[in-house]
Amino acid sequence: MEGEERRIAGGEAVQVRNSWTREEIAEIYNRPLLDLVFEAARVHRMFFDPREVQQCTLISIKTGGCTEDCGYCSQSVKHKTFVKPTPQMKVDEVLAAARRAKEAGSTRFCMGAAWRELGGKKNAFKHILSMVSGVKEMGMECCATLGMLTPEQARQLKDAGLTAYNHNLDTSPEYYPKVITTRSYEDRLQTIENVRDAGIAVCSGGILGLGEQPMDRVGLIHSLATLPEHPESVPINALVPVDGTPLADSGVADVPTVWDMARTIATARITMPRTVVRLSAGRLEMSHAEQAMLFMAGANSIFNGDKLLTTPNPELDTDSQLFETLGLRGKPAFSEPLKPPMEESGAVIVTKTSFSNAEAHA
Repeated sequence: MEGEERRIAGGEAVQVRNSWTREEIAEIYNRPLLDLVFEAARVHRMFFDPREVQQCTLISIKTGGCTEDCGYCSQSVKHKTFVKPTPQMKVDEVLAAARRAKEAGSTRFCMGAAWRELGGKKNAFKHILSMVSGVKEMGMECCATLGMLTPEQARQLKDAGLTAYNHNLDTSPEYYPKVITTRSYEDRLQTIENVRDAGIAVCSGGILGLGEQPMDRVGLIHSLATLPEHPESVPINALVPVDGTPLADSGVADVPTVWDMARTIATARITMPRTVVRLSAGRLEMSHAEQAMLFMAGANSIFNGDKLLTTPNPELDTDSQLFETLGLRGKPAFSEPLKPPMEESGAVIVTKTSFSNAEAHA
């Protein structure tokens, strides 16, 4: 551990740390909702300019045909859904989509492939490396989600210019086997470690509405907040049930309320103060007022564009109106987050504490 950042405002201190216990996180999650959102908003303002929101675009470069059995996913070969397998998109097609995304205001372009793992797909990987390099040359940040990675594959993606790699934990370690059996929680943690060791920013979060209990949401956040380094970004998704998937067909899927989303986002913000918290899937079902509360609770990133892999998303014009109404502005690519106005004014004091290895593990 290199040390922990501590910020003080108005006599109240907030510390960036990865020594959280489940009990501490449960206490935060279960606070009265308005108190929880107020505290998350305070922490958010100590580490970020709350008006700055990162805009990302996510496309599926290889749809369907995945051999995993994720109970929520429309792209699994084990489920009969509306999704039909398609070949991997050509490099030029992907780069054209990236240009359109940039013109629409996105600064991070994310590419998803429906695979269990990259494995030995050498030709496909070669094309993906070209996509990554091409997106970076446009001045956009580039993120990918390609399933499990080896250390060498992570290194090659880093060399090509990949900014971030998404590999969600989905839910708590305890509930996870009820959702997925073809890949273990440890497999996911290993890929995150490979990505981090290659110097790529980690993007990892979860999904609400899988039939989990509140303590599973606490368990998810505990898994993320106690990683050796907090993820650079944490996407919080509201499940969009798809007919033909086991969770939808069995009735286990339970679309989360905005209150569930607010509690989870606020708890992530408080426990991982420097992390970008992304309000991801499910926004199409939320009003502008509901989304405003989630920004207040600490969300500072969204996916824009009319589709997230295979599920609908708000239209660009709708998001533009939302940003204008709330006074939000986009975050430029490859830039540090804006300094919080509270820090600019001297209302926040920032200190860093260094620990020896012995102290860090005491």
